[in-house]
Amino acid sequence: MIDAYEDPGTPDRRGGARYLWWLVTRQPGRCAAGAMFGSVWMVLLAATPYLMSRAIDDGLEPGDMGALAFWSGALFVVGAFNAWLSIMRHRTMTRVRMDANFRTVKVVVGQAVRLGSSLSRQMGAGEVVTIGVGDVQTISQSLTVVGPGVGAVVAYLVVAALLISVSPLIAAVVLLGIPVIVLLVGPLLGRLQGSEAEYRERQGVLTARIGDLAGGLRVLAGLGGKDLVSDAFRRDSQRLREQGYRVGAVTSWVQALGIGLPTLFLAVVTWLAARLAARGHITVGELVSVYGYVAVLVGPVSFWVECGYQISRGLVCARRVVHFLRLEPMADTGTRDAPSEPAVLYDPESGVRIRPGRLTALVAEHPADATAVADRLARYAPSNATWGETRLEEIALHQVRARILLADHEADLFAGTLYQMIGAPGTSRRGAGNCATSHNAPADATSPHPATRTALHTAAAEDIVQALPDGLNSLMSAQARNLSGGQRQRIRLARALLADPEILLAIEPTSALDAHTEATVAARLGTARQGRTTVVTTTSPLVLDHTDTVHFLKDGKVVATGTHHELLDTTPGYRTVVARDTGETGETGDIEEPEEALG
Repeated sequence: MIDAYEDPGTPDRRGGARYLWWLVTRQPGRCAAGAMFGSVWMVLLAATPYLMSRAIDDGLEPGDMGALAFWSGALFVVGAFNAWLSIMRHRTMTRVRMDANFRTVKVVVGQAVRLGSSLSRQMGAGEVVTIGVGDVQTISQSLTVVGPGVGAVVAYLVVAALLISVSPLIAAVVLLGIPVIVLLVGPLLGRLQGSEAEYRERQGVLTARIGDLAGGLRVLAGLGGKDLVSDAFRRDSQRLREQGYRVGAVTSWVQALGIGLPTLFLAVVTWLAARLAARGHITVGELVSVYGYVAVLVGPVSFWVECGYQISRGLVCARRVVHFLRLEPMADTGTRDAPSEPAVLYDPESGVRIRPGRLTALVAEHPADATAVADRLARYAPSNATWGETRLEEIALHQVRARILLADHEADLFAGTLYQMIGAPGTSRRGAGNCATSHNAPADATSPHPATRTALHTAAAEDIVQALPDGLNSLMSAQARNLSGGQRQRIRLARALLADPEILLAIEPTSALDAHTEATVAARLGTARQGRTTVVTTTSPLVLDHTDTVHFLKDGKVVATGTHHELLDTTPGYRTVVARDTGETGETGDIEEPEEALG
């Protein structure tokens, strides 16, 4: 199977069928082995009736015990060998499916990383989750066709040849009857594709809504809109359930016909063979073999129907994956160089002007307005923002990312040691709250680099390290769920500080901290970022008291600028916003969310 660090290759994005074929061509040896095992296994299943007919005609009917023992022994050997083949077939096809699964996961994750910040603007989180959770599994399952599917074709041709030697009439009935069964099921598979595609689309929308609800439940409860959204979600989930019933109805007919029609066909052929045996046209042994051949054919035909069902579903899911892989990141239209010296960042839409080398705060009646300004200044949203005398969008994107860091207080934390999570010096780090940076010192969590110690000290996160059993070497779960909300926020801040960008835009960096810890961070932040440009969005008086400049925004526009104390004295609206910034504190040094707020 594909190694965790192996390059998955370049997927074929020209269509769903081509993507499935690409998955097959990435493991040709394994797929060929699966086809070989599947073919020999099914052919030997068809050989069983032949051996049984010989045992009857050559041994049992004339009373030749030697011939009977020989053919019975051959039957036992073939059965035992076929049992081993069945094990090998299953193992090989499991590896084929798992390789396709892991390879698809890797290309999807790689595409998500490539899209970066533009992903959320082109596809909802629910769509991505649906691909990763459901579509990947369905795609891998559809590759069963390369094993038992190929074997079913080979077994069908072998049985047809054997039947010709017994009775051309029966062979003609079988050769014509099996394709008719497959054609009867075909229209249902086409209908299944349409129902499955609609179901997957509705599922993606509903998954995205679940994520939105989970993230905004507290806000909805506070605004009294929880019941309204709950009713809408209930209606959507009921529609999804109804669509699922429609998919299930088609699926049940496909599976019923896949078993029922071959069984009915078996009865017809057996009746025909019995008539021929009664007339003396075929022997009793041949009658038994005909019954066995047709019984064996039930398996291949069922496999054909099952493979058709799996491929039909796989094509729907593969098209969704291909659609995702065709998305392109936002084009970097910038060709100009960033200012060679620290320069002013200016957002004309809001009127925010960030002077270099200062600690600036953005205070807004609606926190989303301040976040939107930070997004524009970091070039994560279209704008006319300028850096020095140059429009930000005209500057090469890699230069913007290297020098301007947007540190979101809800940025992702990946599983690993705490040292890796913060960003070990000597390694490359990317992402919101984690820009590309490197240090020359070796990475060693037992004797951390001075920059790591400084970042932890500034974020008041030393107590987190000290409380963990292995310090910086302690393993953290995904999103650091084994830490409290305030501890995670301090880890994110330490990670951003360790990156040491020229311009740091921090979104609510202390919103989950208690008053004492928040005051400590606020006092240390200015010292640690001395001479560097730092912008924080906040309404905390403890942080605002340590800033050089405060911009107060109303309806997304700057209405007042000055120091914290100047705005308190001159701007009633500012005073109202800052005065209501209160919260309950827990014993751990971080603000704990009440259980009822979690739903």
